[in-house]
Amino acid sequence: MKRLFALLMLVMFASATLTACNTMAGAGKDVQKAGEKVEQKAEDCKDMKC
Repeated sequence: MKRLFALLMLVMFASATLTACNTMAGAGKDVQKAGEKVEQKAEDCKDMKC
């Protein structure tokens, strides 16, 4: 019974860890896109196009 419980806890922990990695990767991509938009706007304003 203890072995089954330990295995269940391990699976739950692994699932939570992998889900968190996907979430952070997605958030990183969103932040990168936002940074690119800010950079583009800064370039436009540098040339007095804003």
